[in-house]
Amino acid sequence: MMADVTPDPREQPAVHADEQPAEHPAEHPAVHAARVLVQAVAALGVTDVVLAPGSRSAPLAYALADAARTDESRPAGAPALRLHVRVDERDAGFLALGLAKAAQAEGALRPVAVVTTSGTAVANLHPAVLEAHHSGLPVLLLTADRPHELRGTGANQTTEQVGIFGSSVRLAVDVPAPTGRPGEDRDLRRTVSRAVAAATGARTGDPGPVHLDLAYRDPLVPRTAHWPAPSPAGLSHVGVRGAVDGARAGAGVPAGQATGAVPVVRSRGRGAVPTVVVAGDGAGPEARALAEANGWPLLAEPSSGVRGGPHAIGAYRLLLDEERLGGRVGRAVVLGRPTLSRPVQRLLAREDVEVLVVAPQGADWPDAPRNAADVLTEVPARLRQGRVGAPAGWLAAWQAAGAAALAAIDEVLDAQGDGRPSRAGTRVSGPALARAVAAVSLPQDALVVGSSNPVRDLDLVARWDAAPLVLANRGLAGIDGTVATATGVALGLPHRRVRAYLGDLTFLHDVGGLLRGSLELQADLQLVVAHDDGGSIFSTLEHGDPSHPDRAEVFERVFGTPHGVDLAALCAAYGVRHVHVGDVEGLLPALAAPGVGTSVVEVRVDRAGRRALMEQLAAAVAVAVRASSL
Repeated sequence: MMADVTPDPREQPAVHADEQPAEHPAEHPAVHAARVLVQAVAALGVTDVVLAPGSRSAPLAYALADAARTDESRPAGAPALRLHVRVDERDAGFLALGLAKAAQAEGALRPVAVVTTSGTAVANLHPAVLEAHHSGLPVLLLTADRPHELRGTGANQTTEQVGIFGSSVRLAVDVPAPTGRPGEDRDLRRTVSRAVAAATGARTGDPGPVHLDLAYRDPLVPRTAHWPAPSPAGLSHVGVRGAVDGARAGAGVPAGQATGAVPVVRSRGRGAVPTVVVAGDGAGPEARALAEANGWPLLAEPSSGVRGGPHAIGAYRLLLDEERLGGRVGRAVVLGRPTLSRPVQRLLAREDVEVLVVAPQGADWPDAPRNAADVLTEVPARLRQGRVGAPAGWLAAWQAAGAAALAAIDEVLDAQGDGRPSRAGTRVSGPALARAVAAVSLPQDALVVGSSNPVRDLDLVARWDAAPLVLANRGLAGIDGTVATATGVALGLPHRRVRAYLGDLTFLHDVGGLLRGSLELQADLQLVVAHDDGGSIFSTLEHGDPSHPDRAEVFERVFGTPHGVDLAALCAAYGVRHVHVGDVEGLLPALAAPGVGTSVVEVRVDRAGRRALMEQLAAAVAVAVRASSL
């Protein structure tokens, strides 16, 4: 932590040339420091900043407004940045998260900054910080604060902000209020350099959020439009250590050690071991390459990045209880973070399954069942080169079963009809809606999927030769900020058609994400809302068991939570286009032509029959798969 000490002006040496140029009048210390900070983050690769308005953060707001001007009107010395303004700090945090996801999808680990004022504004960032922490996304938190002498005095909007995010940030720095002392700009640039390096994991291989708590004293309003000349003094462009080496060194293994030196892929008797590749969230193309090199089935979640190709097995979670398939698995190679399926977790917990986890970055690794035999930072060469292989017919059996399972699911869903009006109202089942969303999502599209049923339904029914870019907040799998995250993805990927698929509670939880100031960039984003008037995922869990005591009295109020909200009226209030679809016939055209700007397609989904439908699908798949093996 840096101490907030104000030196005696009489004892200060001459101001350095890079501090406040003599040809410009002296600027207020807070305003000058904010401009230096904005120059520094831009020089270190930040291109997007999200700002939530406030007074204590005013020096940063003025500086960012200058940086967001056109080339013709931008003041000399101000860098070019793209600014996004949101009135809700929670949505500002998730918008930054979505922009970081978009950059990552394009192959860039580029920090996105988010600026807030002091007080509860900072606390509202916490859900996004937790998601960024568990997802390894570089988000730079720039929170304005009262100067040290006002802390603990009862001053308005003043609380203990330092350390507020605990262990969820890679670095937290308490930056004292600037005074204009010599060397201050250099120190600030050095602090920003360390912050960006920590956010990107340049030295550790462990990217994530970073917190700079920035104290400012009045005056907070610029005295002059003149910016300081950009200076490299104090800036450090930190070389990126390879994520594999960085993570390995952080785990206590010398950097550069050959992975082959680690005892992996143990023998289990004669012949090749029946192996599956489990690709969780963010697994990446290496999972598919590994499966295809060795002839292994690929059990890929939608947001793994590899849900496609001949080795990806459809409806895989319904196959794991089949004795000739899941029952024969002797080894599972895990990439990414599996979060969706209890059958997958049961597989990874089995004592007779050798679990190999490949986790290229981060201090931790995914192993919820605590059963991993080996944890590596890269796939061993013999696996990459396909020198392990599989038993004869192993992949073909999974492929045939997956095809049979998808056909059985289609038959059940098609037999339900098309959701045309009835006395009970129009309804489309959740899996049928997910199937339609998957069908219209092309390889060049981006699909942001909400937690709870939408991502699980998509996992059950999606079949792609070449999958779209599928993104989801699976770090903590919350419903927080999904609309704002999808908006950030759409703003970050303007060359893609971006669609979000989410439930009604997820939509309502972040309906504030629809709020966009009239001066802000408009995102081209279609939100497909599966509206079942509550939380139907609980009906598929133990809480929804019809034999549960007092279910009729308790379930609806504390789990189902019906709300009765008119989504069309809500969209109208936000000025967002709304389309209500009640049957499959009208669904596909609405999905295929989203138009310009943000729009909502509301699809009424049956909640009452959710548990029975899932049981019917599982039974139909079991019959079809067993028949396929005869």
